Amino acid sequence: MAIHATAVIDSRAEVHPSCNIGPYVVIDGSVRIGPDCSLGPSVIVVGNTELGPGCFIHAHVVIGDVPQDRKFLGFSSSCRVGEGCVIREGVTIHRASIEGQATVVGDRCYLMTNSHVAHDCVLENEVTLVSGALLGGHVHIGRKAIISGNVGIHQFVRIGELAMIGGVAMISQDVPPFTMTDHQGTVVGLNSVGLVRDGVSSADRDEIKTLFRIIYRSGMPYRRAVQLASELAVTNSGKRFAEFFRAESRRGVCRSRDRGTSSAIPEQPGME
Repeated sequence: MAIHATAVIDSRAEVHPSCNIGPYVVIDGSVRIGPDCSLGPSVIVVGNTELGPGCFIHAHVVIGDVPQDRKFLGFSSSCRVGEGCVIREGVTIHRASIEGQATVVGDRCYLMTNSHVAHDCVLENEVTLVSGALLGGHVHIGRKAIISGNVGIHQFVRIGELAMIGGVAMISQDVPPFTMTDHQGTVVGLNSVGLVRDGVSSADRDEIKTLFRIIYRSGMPYRRAVQLASELAVTNSGKRFAEFFRAESRRGVCRSRDRGTSSAIPEQPGME
């Protein structure tokens, strides 16, 4: 293990001997750092935080600090970063605000400069946050989603797998899997290139297109369109797409630019 002479490491911390710890790094608390991690200059890792193997943490990153939540009263919570993550300069990741809960960054995520992961967020594997992306508390980001530069995502929003969020977008509602948004946070179509690159079969892609048209282009009332899509979904990808609309949502689902349905916000009981 190479530890720079200026680094400060708490005696309670567990740092694997294969790690490289750069100048002016501060590791404070019961931190656990896995094999082959590299921490650049002035990185701060605090609290009940765990870094998986092979993470590369660039300069001035802060991981595991207390949440920016007025309701937080010093509860015991944690922060977990998976294996093989690249976290670039100035990124901040805060621990959970709920006692016993964790902020989670999955495996092989790429967090670019000055992006922020707030308390209680969950990022599944291989998520990309481009520079300046800001996640509010309790945001859930699906596998291989891409959040473009300077995007702001409201608390409690869900972003589905392989979704691509347009640059500088303000996202205040859930974005379905496999879709793309414009800079206004409106769904504009499917992430067809992402589906192909992920190895999704042509049969799955065709079904997703059909289900997308039913929900966003058919003109049916929202509940009826979602019910029909769920009944027609056969492939694994199609079922995951349809299930996203049926799952509980705190914020509702993003509208489409061409509003085939009267609203892409879950209807209230009694609406047709």
